[in-house]
Amino acid sequence: MAKKSLIVKANREPKFSTRKVNRCRICGRPRGYMRQFDMCRICFRKLASEGQIPGVTKSSW
Repeated sequence: MAKKSLIVKANREPKFSTRKVNRCRICGRPRGYMRQFDMCRICFRKLASEGQIPGVTKSSW
């Protein structure tokens, strides 16, 4: 889990647009962020395995 203070800080409007920090909308993790799904890789994998993300299936070959 990310620090609450850093999550609150990231939610504020930055003074300059380049200071925007992308964070996972579920857990607040700043690393491993995927823009297309607006979440980190860990939350993405968990939700995809549970079948909660439409159009995403676990690959097998």
